[in-house]
Amino acid sequence: MRDGQLIEREGRNDKEFHFQNWFKGRLQQIGENFDEPGRNTYPDFRFVRHPEGYELKALAYPGREADYDCNSQLPRGEHNGRQIFYVFGRYPNNPDGNRYPVLDLVVCHGSFLNADNTYVHQNKSFRGFGSYGDLLVRDRKMYVAPTPFALAEGAAHRRTLILPADLPVDSDLTEIGVLTRREVEHMVVAYQFDLRTNELETTLVRNPNAGCEHVFKAWRVKGDPEEPMTLRQ
Repeated sequence: MRDGQLIEREGRNDKEFHFQNWFKGRLQQIGENFDEPGRNTYPDFRFVRHPEGYELKALAYPGREADYDCNSQLPRGEHNGRQIFYVFGRYPNNPDGNRYPVLDLVVCHGSFLNADNTYVHQNKSFRGFGSYGDLLVRDRKMYVAPTPFALAEGAAHRRTLILPADLPVDSDLTEIGVLTRREVEHMVVAYQFDLRTNELETTLVRNPNAGCEHVFKAWRVKGDPEEPMTLRQ
């Protein structure tokens, strides 16, 4: 971003891969080996020499930035033995061409978005719906998670790294905030949908980790503005 490396989209219909291609170019520039991303792979980039994975989320600005859709995969900090990081990049909503800058960037550990690594996503279905009993109903879950731009003040128009407080960092980073997320008293463990009334009901149980605090630190590269980052109330 400092060197003016621009996103290059193939055309106006390229709404998914332009930011991925920009990130891929940066990895190639530093010589990092990774598995090529695919349409249904998670996370998008899986490193070869390090047990890390990176899931990318491109956000048009101005536009929807408070949350994003998680297509069938809940955000998490660990997956298949890899530490998972989420990369949020905002870009101009109406650029004047097919080359434009990354406006701001947040790289955050997945546990900042969700601390639970135990949930296993599955899509289920059943047959027997409809007048003739031969229709299939698919329960294909879509999750919607908040972005760091909604969770914290100070992320906009900056480049920020958010990590668990106990992870070591390089000496060229400056700490600009401590962000503490606290687990809720009750958690959803089931839901039921009534096909007659279109009502959705959830089942809550007490969270065994209620009140547990997860502490994160926000970092910036030295030379970048050091205005503090704080968690929104």
